[in-house]
Amino acid sequence: MDRIFTKHVNSSISFLGSKCGMADSFNLSFLRKFIFLNISVLLLSGCQPENKLVLSDQPSVASNMESKNQGAKALPEAATEKQKSVKRSPIKTYNDTSTKSEKYMVAAANPLAAKAGIAMLQMGGSAVDAAIATQLALNVVEPQSSGIGGGAFLMHYQSSSRLIEAYDGREKAPAAATSDMFLKPDGSLPNFYDVVPGGLSVGVPGALRMFELAHKKHGKLPWSKLFGPAIRLAEEGFNISQRLHYLIKIDRFLKKFKTSREFFYTRDGYAKPVGTRLVNKPLANTFRKISKGGSVAFYTGPIAAAIINTIQAVKTNPGRMKLNDLTAYRAIKRNPVCSFYRKWLVCGMPPPTSGGITTLQILGLLQGTNLSKLTPGSSAAIHLITEASRLAFADRSKYLADEDFVEVPKSKLIDPGYLAKRAKLISVKKSMGRAKPGIIKRKSVKNLGSYESYEGESTSHISIVDSDGNAVSMTSSIENAFGSRLMVGGFLLNNQLTDFSFLPTSEGKPVANRVEPNKRPRSSMSPMLVVDNSAKLVMVIGSPGGSRIIGYVAKTIIATLDWKKGIQAAINMPHFVNRNGVTELEKGTALVSNKASLEKLGHKIIFRKLTSGLHGIIIGRDGTLSGGADPRREGVAIGD
Repeated sequence: MDRIFTKHVNSSISFLGSKCGMADSFNLSFLRKFIFLNISVLLLSGCQPENKLVLSDQPSVASNMESKNQGAKALPEAATEKQKSVKRSPIKTYNDTSTKSEKYMVAAANPLAAKAGIAMLQMGGSAVDAAIATQLALNVVEPQSSGIGGGAFLMHYQSSSRLIEAYDGREKAPAAATSDMFLKPDGSLPNFYDVVPGGLSVGVPGALRMFELAHKKHGKLPWSKLFGPAIRLAEEGFNISQRLHYLIKIDRFLKKFKTSREFFYTRDGYAKPVGTRLVNKPLANTFRKISKGGSVAFYTGPIAAAIINTIQAVKTNPGRMKLNDLTAYRAIKRNPVCSFYRKWLVCGMPPPTSGGITTLQILGLLQGTNLSKLTPGSSAAIHLITEASRLAFADRSKYLADEDFVEVPKSKLIDPGYLAKRAKLISVKKSMGRAKPGIIKRKSVKNLGSYESYEGESTSHISIVDSDGNAVSMTSSIENAFGSRLMVGGFLLNNQLTDFSFLPTSEGKPVANRVEPNKRPRSSMSPMLVVDNSAKLVMVIGSPGGSRIIGYVAKTIIATLDWKKGIQAAINMPHFVNRNGVTELEKGTALVSNKASLEKLGHKIIFRKLTSGLHGIIIGRDGTLSGGADPRREGVAIGD
């Protein structure tokens, strides 16, 4: 137990040193006592009164504009027919309809992909083996959302050592990128979709390098074995689902590019009908080369040359990526960000994604509120959670970006003392409206401008637990639906560079998430792991959904830990999201009954489809696995 807490607890108690004049080290025995006794109030002697950390179970009583987005907004990914048959009343107590297993489990966005992961586990493979096989299969059956032409973040839990690791496979800007590369000639902002299609938006793909890095440490099966299910799916084909057909049908740009048009549309230019067998032999050939040659077969040689030629030669927004950008790409193993929530330790990915820190901020801001006494989905619960989200998103806009280029005050942002002070801005009686970022007194972050970039919603999440109790929480993406719309070797290239801020400066100050050469754009992907006070795995969770991912994941964590819901019930619960602007309530759910009371508190309310793709697993005290898959998409949880 000492190993995981020694490694991860510094971020949660860093305020002890900075605010109380103590060293960076901490007393582990005191920490253990604090965790196990579940002390409700911690008063730190010698601190200034405003820096005292209150972890009371009493509700906090301390005393709308929409965030700017880059151009026109994208539609969320379509829901499936499965959604219509699922009742998601926020008031009733749900029966636990989660999938159960005693051995292992895969929760993923498509049954064919989940079965590919299960096949690896049945052969004695690890969670990492299963995650790679599942993702490769998703590239075939869910091509619009993720694939080897994009990137991913992976959180890994090792049961034997109880160690948590974070693997960064985020795309990078090419060396020739400039901070003004997305601006119009006159310096004005383009619309989002002015720059998405074509080569300019394509970041250097990172998924395969990351898979290989994680596999070298945690894989049990041969690398080539992991590609088998995906190769068969690509060669034999699969039937186009209603959701995929609809996304092809409504897309305005996919058919503008010859290879994509020929693959997704009929000769008459119509989206291939539901049930059409979609065969992808070019992707099968690509997979074969990578299965034999490793990731180097992707980043060098004919595949790499085809990627660069496609990006540079396209007439619509030709890109700046060169072969050297591909060959130089490396995935990174980073230190996860972790913080205590109640009696649990919650861990997520660090920057360049904002998901880990922002989710931990929301939970930390609610630490002093006894949410278990609030009715799930009630106006009071929605109000407090979305007010915390306003504050977290305000900090996100100002401080979070690729930490290899910008100093990110990670420990400060999840410092319990800092969050306790910020939480005083939350009132039970009135919304704060648009929140301002907190003041962090560091010269390097003091002169940053705030600007909210836009993120697409085409992403996919995988949660896996293997027979040894190891786990993977992995979120992967090509950004917008069908990414850049450019297809090479049977796979789509991402448009992740549009996750950068189009404006390099705001109010005369540099924006943290501005475009820079070789920089990774900020993300909201939030693969999370939760462990208990003995460092045993409790929960694996994550979702697609652009910047709304953070709200989806935070709600689901709260629903399971505070409201004691089963994982499927927690996923099914209607969504409510605030990204420091309007409060969004999930359209077509019982949340409509909260509109008047929330407006009375000062919220500006809109109803919209909030098409998450949550996939999660809860591990019971007896080791039983309970899996849940989002009914808003095509996902499934499979166990054995």
